[in-house]
Amino acid sequence: MLQRHRIGLLEGDGIGLEIVPATRRVVDTAVAAVGGVAIDWVPLPVGATAIDTHGSPLPQETLDALAELDVWILGPHDSASYPPEFRGQLTPGGRIRKHFDLYANIRPACALPGVASVSPRMDLVVVRENTEGFYADRNMAVGSGEFMPTPDIALAVGVITRAACERIAHTAFDLASRRRKRVTIVHKANVLSRTTGLFRDVCQEVGRLYPSVAVDDQHVDAMAALLVRRGADFDVIVTENMFGDILSDLAAELSGSLGTAASINASRTKAMAQAAHGAAPDIAGQGRANPIALILSAAMLLDRLGARADIEFSAAARNIEDAVRATVAAGVATADLGGTASTDEFTAAVVARLGA
Repeated sequence: MLQRHRIGLLEGDGIGLEIVPATRRVVDTAVAAVGGVAIDWVPLPVGATAIDTHGSPLPQETLDALAELDVWILGPHDSASYPPEFRGQLTPGGRIRKHFDLYANIRPACALPGVASVSPRMDLVVVRENTEGFYADRNMAVGSGEFMPTPDIALAVGVITRAACERIAHTAFDLASRRRKRVTIVHKANVLSRTTGLFRDVCQEVGRLYPSVAVDDQHVDAMAALLVRRGADFDVIVTENMFGDILSDLAAELSGSLGTAASINASRTKAMAQAAHGAAPDIAGQGRANPIALILSAAMLLDRLGARADIEFSAAARNIEDAVRATVAAGVATADLGGTASTDEFTAAVVARLGA
């Protein structure tokens, strides 16, 4: 009997209107090829079009619908282009992450054959705590966490809690136990001894519950240098919010490009596929957008479904990853990777490999 699963679909802004449909086409083909499962897509309003139709870039009906779903795909958004009353708010993606407590941002950085790379053997995952740390807007029930007691003084609140450290550490060590069994804890405890020192210590405590996984730790500045010098040596990196944001972008570029950088934001029960790059309004509508990052993010989402529900989804995820790698290795790529393929042409090439 065919097992059906519902996945939310939020196109977003800019190139989201191109790469989200491309991703849907790839996922549909991969799922149909493995058989036994099917997807019921749930399109939901978000971004500039939602402002036009619902008066908000993230309508309440979208949040209500997401509450009924376990997984969804979010296209990039262009908040800078929204009307002034919406620009000072959290972005739609930020609001969704906060609303559903998507505390783990999981960012692989893996070089693709055929893509120029500073670190061609890199294959690591940055596991970034997504709810607190030194991004002040993640830490407050009300307000941004930034404030100015005088016009000449600006302050920001940074928060590290044992509970948040424990759950992100378990995410990292569980992932490492299914990979090459090594976790590197990144902190700055030589200067921020109370806050990132707590992060380091709690991660080390959790690590002792995973005796098969080797553990080391690095200061964030040293880690940035080590990623450049010998990025292929690392497996899973776990760190706080701001450090993770910076290091994951660095690792993505070292492994090839932000245009190939997959990402999911997840809790224990929900997950959102969201490419690491932005909406690229300067090329929107021109057929030049690279869909790889979102396609690979959707593959991560399918693999998560496979682990929790039907194993066929994991097979579909592996097939998508293999098809993307083979397509790029064969010389089919969009302009940002040095190729000549349009978004549709690249997508069609991946779909052809999945249907073969």
